[in-house]
Amino acid sequence: MRVMVTGGAGFIGFYVAKALIERGDEVVIVDCLSDYYSVALKKNRLKQLGDRVKFYQVDVADFDELKRVFTENKLDKICHLAAQAGVRYSLENPFAYEKTNNLGTLNILELMREFNVKDLVFASSSSVYGGNKKTPFSVEDPVDSPISIYAATKKHNELMAHAYHKLYGLNCFGLRFFTVYGPWGRPDMALFKFTKAILENKPIDVYNHGDHERDFTYVTDIVEGVLLALDKVTGFEILNLGNNKCVTLKHFISCIETELGKEAEKNMLPMQPGDVHKTFADIEKTKEVLGWEPKVGIEEGIKNFIDWYKDYSETAIGNEN
Repeated sequence: MRVMVTGGAGFIGFYVAKALIERGDEVVIVDCLSDYYSVALKKNRLKQLGDRVKFYQVDVADFDELKRVFTENKLDKICHLAAQAGVRYSLENPFAYEKTNNLGTLNILELMREFNVKDLVFASSSSVYGGNKKTPFSVEDPVDSPISIYAATKKHNELMAHAYHKLYGLNCFGLRFFTVYGPWGRPDMALFKFTKAILENKPIDVYNHGDHERDFTYVTDIVEGVLLALDKVTGFEILNLGNNKCVTLKHFISCIETELGKEAEKNMLPMQPGDVHKTFADIEKTKEVLGWEPKVGIEEGIKNFIDWYKDYSETAIGNEN
């Protein structure tokens, strides 16, 4: 089948595009190559895909340019992963989230309706659970109290997809990702930042004095879930993709230190606005609908990332655009 992957130069999008190609599907990538983080890293991801994809440097918020992609390609399914990421940055630049996440998703849904593309898998986030105290987080839990602009946009995406499902019969699966990590990951994420800082003998910022817990989910597990969703999408579902295990931030850091053979200098800081204390995925419904279970544990995942990081050139890792 021919699948459009929005955000295909991004971390998860790159892996999804690669997996689709390797199993024989045709892939059309739409990505604006935003400078939110290193464009060089995004371009290097695309280089790994070579000429096996059709690439459009297009912003999903640009309706006319996005319509051109739909016009030039007969698309079977859409995997919509493009988004302005980051919880903390959403407090600094909320308009970027309204534009990319909300308008961009509306553009995708409206063009699917216009071009009669029926199947959509899209990225949501564990952030929608906000400050929910009940764990593990279930898709049956209320998510009406977001504590970041980013989380609010992701909940908005779910609601819009549901409306288009009801109004126009689109099949939509929304996947709530839980702290995705692995090789080729984003430089603004903790694993990348901590590894880089420790190797450069710089202190790391540890928020909430390390008293966070996260359901870290390895990228290849996430990709397996995305492909299963693309194959099985029918009706409307919201599903968690998480490792179903909580890891403390302190243990996470100790795994990095062990793998690097170096102890981190830690700058202990208070909780940041928009952060949540704990994320923990209930994946029972995901098992039922997709037949999906995660496979990679935190120690193996961190080792894989650090092996990749050491092999990846410092110039490409830098902040050059």
